This record gives sequence, structure tokens and C-alpha cells, in this order.
Amino acid sequence: MKITFLGTGTSQGIPIIGSTHPVCLSANPKDKRLRVSVLVAWDDYKYVIDCGPDFRYQMLRAECDSIDGIVFTHEHADHIMGLDDIRPFYFRQGDISIYAHKRVLKSLRKKFDYIFTTKNKYPGAPSVVTNRVKKNTSFKLKNLAVVPINGFHDALQVFGYRFHDFAYLTDMKTVPDEEIEKLKGVKVLVVNALRIDPHRSHFNLEEALQFIDKVKPETAYLTHISHLLGFHEEVEKTLPRNVFLAYDGLEVII
Repeated sequence: MKITFLGTGTSQGIPIIGSTHPVCLSANPKDKRLRVSVLVAWDDYKYVIDCGPDFRYQMLRAECDSIDGIVFTHEHADHIMGLDDIRPFYFRQGDISIYAHKRVLKSLRKKFDYIFTTKNKYPGAPSVVTNRVKKNTSFKLKNLAVVPINGFHDALQVFGYRFHDFAYLTDMKTVPDEEIEKLKGVKVLVVNALRIDPHRSHFNLEEALQFIDKVKPETAYLTHISHLLGFHEEVEKTLPRNVFLAYDGLEVII
């Protein structure tokens, strides 16, 4: 399995428009972060987790010419607003499968009604096949069983996902103990770490490291990073030996 980090930034990305914060002005490519997303590939299959407003560029940058589907964590703009850019895939492949909580599917239907409509559909609009993800119910992506991990982004329910030895959680603030148990034995864990100071709806760095210590993966990567976490190279020096900052374009083989 190959994991490609398409974006590792928070909702505004790094640099933030108009910001003079030192991290936003950094010349280090690892300090430049698009909105958070990953590409998960195994055998001949490719699935994207979340498609935010940078989705088109992320697909071009990763030289990705096909996808088997998109798995959504939740409905916030930085995780869904690239859905229209599935059109090139749709034109070549036909309907694109999407997977999400029923609440997220409802939100997508509202925001992208022209994609979901079946009457007088605009000829250039893509079409999708919807698949509902349910708590405590694994689902199949081709030949792989995926386990949803239920957590909370402040009070908003969010799904993380376990793909056998790989697990991806973003925008988490609390994860119940019974959900943490579903992550035990995972080799590679990705989890959000927004900044140093506490935040009402995201893990900060300390909370992310505490969560990693509970799960005990072989290796962990931090994502959904804001400029307030600090410079990539400086933060990495402070992390435990098996924990790393993810960065855009990073590829991990499991």
C-alpha cells in the first residue's frame, strides 16, 4: 500500500493569504501546505480521502489519472469543495463512487445539487454513486475491508478510517476509548496536530502525541497543520523517534 500526502495543511492552507507570519513566509517547500487529503493506493486501486478546494492541483501534482472513489471524513469546506473537479475522472470512467456518513451525503447533495440531480441534468456535470458509511460497520473498497473510526470535531461527528495496517484521522478533538481499540495493531497512523496551543475542535501537538501513545503504532505522521505549529524542520526535532510531520508530496509505503 502506498500513501501519498496530497495536502497537510489546515483550512486556510500555508501560506495564508496576506499573512506575514514567519512560517507563511518560509522558503522551505515543506512549510507550504495545501488543504488536507491523502491518496491511498494498493494493487491497481486508488482512493482519495477528502477532496478540498485544492483537489484539482493535487491530482495534477500527484500525476493521478484515475481514482476508484472518494472517502469523506466530514462536510467542512476544506474537505469537500473540490468535488466538482472529479469531472475529468467521470468523463473517462463514468460515475465516481463516494463514501460518507448520511449527514455528509445530505450536505454534499445540498452544495452540489447539480451533481446529484437526475432531472434536466447539465450535460457537463459529473455523476456519483453514493455509499453510506455507518458507525461500527466496516465496508469494502474493492478487496479491502475499511473500518470507520468514530470521533468528534468539537461536537461534530467525524469519521477516520483504518485500511488494514494504515489509519487516517483528521479534525479530531476527542475519540472514545472503544474507537481507539479499533486502531490497536496499526503500523502507520496519521492524525491531526493543528498547533502548539489548545484548540476547541482539533488536537494540538500535545494531545496528538498523547493519542499516538495510546494507539502505539510503529510509525505516526502528523497532518492538518497550521502555521502556528511552527517551522517543519524545527518541530520535527522535538518529536518522538517514531513520529514525523507529514508534508505535501510525502509518500509512505506500508
